[in-house]
Amino acid sequence: MSEDAAKADKITTYDAFWPYYLAEHAQPGTRTWHFVGTAIALLFLALAIIRLDPSYIGGALLAGYGFAWGSHMLIEKNRPATFTYPLWSLYSDFRMFFLFCAGKLEAELKRHDIQAA
Repeated sequence: MSEDAAKADKITTYDAFWPYYLAEHAQPGTRTWHFVGTAIALLFLALAIIRLDPSYIGGALLAGYGFAWGSHMLIEKNRPATFTYPLWSLYSDFRMFFLFCAGKLEAELKRHDIQAA
């Protein structure tokens, strides 16, 4: 088991998980692709609501997870936290998205001493 995986197995609170989640998204490219996937997922969810058509939810899931998991495989070269902490990861993805939209993500990364490798 890798050191990161061992560390992830010991997380018992969301307050401890959040810095871990940010560290797993240290590369700007990973965060960018997460942002793109989340934005497209939100668009699909909006369409599902506006058109009262739940078939758009599949597009939301595909976009959200596809872009995120692809970025972990190709850029970050790590295993998505979603596999170990699905709910905390989903919440954190939206938290990271809205912090980026508010212009506060960089400050949050600095607060937790997260730097790109």
